Amino acid sequence: MLEASGAASVRMSVLDSFSLDGETAIVTGAAQGLGKQMATGLTEMGADVAIADVNIEKAERTASELDGETDVIATAVDVTDEASVEAMVEDVTDRLGPIDVLVNNAGIVENAPVEETSIESWRRVVSVNLDGVFLCAKHVGQQMLDRGEGRIINISSMSGFDVNVPQPQASYNTTKAGVRMLTQSLAVEWGDRGVRVNAIAPGYMRTELVDEVLEENPDMEETWVENTPMGRLGRPEELKELVVYLASDASSYMTGSTVVMDGGYTSR
Repeated sequence: MLEASGAASVRMSVLDSFSLDGETAIVTGAAQGLGKQMATGLTEMGADVAIADVNIEKAERTASELDGETDVIATAVDVTDEASVEAMVEDVTDRLGPIDVLVNNAGIVENAPVEETSIESWRRVVSVNLDGVFLCAKHVGQQMLDRGEGRIINISSMSGFDVNVPQPQASYNTTKAGVRMLTQSLAVEWGDRGVRVNAIAPGYMRTELVDEVLEENPDMEETWVENTPMGRLGRPEELKELVVYLASDASSYMTGSTVVMDGGYTSR
C-alpha cells in the first residue's frame, strides 16, 4: 500500500507540473489553424487565453467557441505595428491580468522564386514572421521581466532548418531560421531573469490554409508525404501537448531550445 501510495503521489506531482490553472496566455494568429489548436490546449490545462489576431471577427468566433471553464477573449492586433502590439498587451492585461505565457504564432508565406520576388513581398513576410515575433516578445517580455517570470514560445518551422520542396519560399525559410536565433538570443539575455524562451518547429500540418493550397496543387501533397518518413502530414491538434509542455512548469529547466515536430522530415 505504501508503494502504491507513493507512486500515486509522484504521478500527481508530474501531472500537476503541466497545469496552467490561473495563468494568462496570449496566442497570436489564433483565430484558426495551428494557433487555434494551441490555444485550445492551453485552455484545456486551465489557462485564460487571449485570441490575438488581425482578423477580429474570426478571433471573436474562436474565442466564443473556446470560452467555457476558463476565460477566453478576442483581441485585435497587427503584429507588424508596434503601437498595435502595445495596445494588445494593455488590453489583455486589463481584461485577464498579467501575462504568463506568450505564443508567437502569427505568420504568412508568399511563395515565389527569388528572381520573381518583389522587395514588397519580401518585406511583408519579414515584417509579420520576424518583426512580429520581436515586437510581441519585446512588449510582453518587458512585463514578464518586471515580474521576474514568464514563458515565451515562438513558432518557427522545419523550414528554418531545411529547404522545403517543391515550393520556392526563400523569404519564409529565412524568417523562420531567424525566429530560431531570436529565440536563442532572448533565452540567453533573459535566462537569469525568470523568463524562459523556446520555439516549436512544425512540419507540414493539415490546416485549412494547407488544404486550400493542395486543392490548387494536388501533386504537392505527394511530394511532401514522400519526403516525410512517417508518411503523412501532421494534425494541428498534435501540437497541443507540446505547447502545454513548454508553457508549463514541466519544462522548467528548458530555454533556448527549438523542438522540431515534423514526422522526421529534417532527419532524412
